[in-house]
Amino acid sequence: MTAESPELPLAAAFPDADREQWQRLVEGVLRKSGVTEAAGAAAEDALATELQDGIRIRPLYTAETAGTDTAAVGHPGFPPFVRAGRPEGTAVSGWDVRQRHVHSDPRRANESVLADLENGVTSLWLTVGDGGLPVAELPQALQGVYLDLAAVALDAGADFTAAAEELLRLYAASGVPLSEATGTLGADPLGLLARTGDDSKLRVQLEAAARLAVRAAGDSPKLRALAVDALPYHEAGGSTAEELGASLATGVAYLRELTAAGLDVDTACRQLEFRYAATADQFLTIAKLRAARRLWARVAEVCGASSAGAAQRQHAVTSTVMMTRRDPWVNMLRTTVAGLSAGVGGADAVTVLPFDAALGLPDAFARRIARNTQSVLLEESHLSKVIDPAGGSWYVESLTDELARVAWAFFQEIEGGGGQAAALRSGLIRERLAGTWRRRSEDLARRREPITGVSEFPHLAEPPVHREPAPVPVGGGLPRVRRDDAYERLRSRSDAHLAAGGERPKVFLAALGPAVVHTARVAFAANLFQAGGIETVQESASVDVESVGEAFVRSGAGIVCVCSSDAVYGEQAAAVAAALKSAGALRVYLAGKPGERREEFVAAGVDAFVFAGCDVVEVLSSALDVMEVA
Repeated sequence: MTAESPELPLAAAFPDADREQWQRLVEGVLRKSGVTEAAGAAAEDALATELQDGIRIRPLYTAETAGTDTAAVGHPGFPPFVRAGRPEGTAVSGWDVRQRHVHSDPRRANESVLADLENGVTSLWLTVGDGGLPVAELPQALQGVYLDLAAVALDAGADFTAAAEELLRLYAASGVPLSEATGTLGADPLGLLARTGDDSKLRVQLEAAARLAVRAAGDSPKLRALAVDALPYHEAGGSTAEELGASLATGVAYLRELTAAGLDVDTACRQLEFRYAATADQFLTIAKLRAARRLWARVAEVCGASSAGAAQRQHAVTSTVMMTRRDPWVNMLRTTVAGLSAGVGGADAVTVLPFDAALGLPDAFARRIARNTQSVLLEESHLSKVIDPAGGSWYVESLTDELARVAWAFFQEIEGGGGQAAALRSGLIRERLAGTWRRRSEDLARRREPITGVSEFPHLAEPPVHREPAPVPVGGGLPRVRRDDAYERLRSRSDAHLAAGGERPKVFLAALGPAVVHTARVAFAANLFQAGGIETVQESASVDVESVGEAFVRSGAGIVCVCSSDAVYGEQAAAVAAALKSAGALRVYLAGKPGERREEFVAAGVDAFVFAGCDVVEVLSSALDVMEVA
């Protein structure tokens, strides 16, 4: 280029593309696939995805459609803290790698604690008191720990006062000045109410938590006395916005208590640490953490906090709801994505749960994988070196904004109902979360939300993974759910069948016609039935009307699924179904939607149809019912 010739960008060689051109290309793809004849914006809408909370994800985001308000995003470390709670984010030293410990045996807990700290963990999250380590055993569990280097976060339930006193005593005994002590004392009376449903001591607990905060603010300014734990709402089946809204209402309730106890708003805000779930939905998790900081900044501003006091400290924990008990190795993938999302979303502390945590006490290998996951993200992928790497993405900014607005509406509903404690007592929160979980359970049952290794691609021959039972957590309040609950019940029934009779319940796959026409539906049916622990049996060659009865009897199965193309069904399905019934089939399924010939097939003996979008849990439950009775 010369001084006389203007510099041309590379894109100048290509014509500009507009949204209408893209929509016309979408129309062509949809038309060829037979999905819809929609045109223009309607074609684009056909590719949209519905999330919980009424949020609709569009297939394409641009600067014009994202509608991002620059003032609502701000800069890292400045209100509304969307981009980061501190100007440097986590770029200087990375996020806090916090490992959870739930063992009730102080000796074994100490072994795990030291192994973690020697191999990359930077802080400890200890379950103490009821359902965890006895408070009196805290010194033994922390023996050999340099408390001036490793922060400690307590989760002590109703024993938070005694646990905090013991930890503070340990700081003094180890020579750590209280003014330099770091960590979280973990008082969370409203979280305890959500977990237990017992509000008989709530007033006393709130006052005790306030006294602890006043003490910490005076003697230990680097300690946070209270945890605003949103995990009970996530683990009860709540949506992302419901989790956020409940956390805001809890935080506001604590601010009222702390300011009534004499703390100014800034100091009260600095006594809170917020805990959120990180899931394998990476963009939703990133948006959740960004939205949480924005929402809390608004709450703090309204309450009179300064800019410096309005930043939210976040502890992100990989979701227990997403963890599976069957094929638990896949949990490594889930927790990796969740941990990445938490880091990219700007969490100050991140806990990656071991892949076998749903089975009991994690073993040494699982704990190593959990901490190494974070080490790779931090030291090899250098995720923490970029402040808010998702910032500026039109999709992420739009999702953050939408999520914040829906969460704020739920927060206002809770406040309008009298606040968090009143909403928990009245059942408002329980009913809302239950409704959300019912809708999600429907998606799980129909595999609109697939679970790899459970509802999709199950492996029946894989040996089960056993772990030592973990301490039973407190209960009696909001339920604890998992995505695999319905399928786990089905697999347990299959296991019982295996234990009682030496083999699993079986389904015979009657493949009609050449392989090219039946293979797809055979694979679909095998995947579906195995999700319920039902073993699939198939002849090496295709069957027909004459051979299907004998093949079914040889299989030893109680039920059968006919698999082929619609064209072959039109020629053979009715006769095959009748032959199978004559051969003693307890139930005959047909893979695929029946269309106009439904009545004909049913009259011939087909009992049910299995297809993409059917209620898989109901199909499998009824199939097991038939075979158990037989």
